[in-house]
Amino acid sequence: QVQLLESGGGLVQAGGSLELSCVASGDIFSISAMGWYRQVPGKQRRLVAMVHDGGRVNYGDSVKDRVTISRDKNKNTVTLQMDSLTSDDTAVYYCNADVMGNSDSSFRYYWGQGTQVTVSS
Repeated sequence: QVQLLESGGGLVQAGGSLELSCVASGDIFSISAMGWYRQVPGKQRRLVAMVHDGGRVNYGDSVKDRVTISRDKNKNTVTLQMDSLTSDDTAVYYCNADVMGNSDSSFRYYWGQGTQVTVSS
């Protein structure tokens, strides 16, 4: 089993910034990608940013110019910084990792429990 522990989030002023961190632990042989998704009630979970082995990053459509994502492969962590926040950024943010366990033959996705981010105007 793999656990993803998120930190950061909370209440943020419009125009401000947030930083979210996530650390993966447990049965980990290799992680091919780590990143963040977000979800608002009644809507699908959507990509914020995902960083892959080799450094390739996928961004969600509405955040690319405001997001910085970094990954520490040695520590199994990923950090997201988002600037110029608006009320549209209010959501539950989920850490995601593509992990192969020590006895696995393929990768599978794991999710954190989510952390609430609320942007106040």
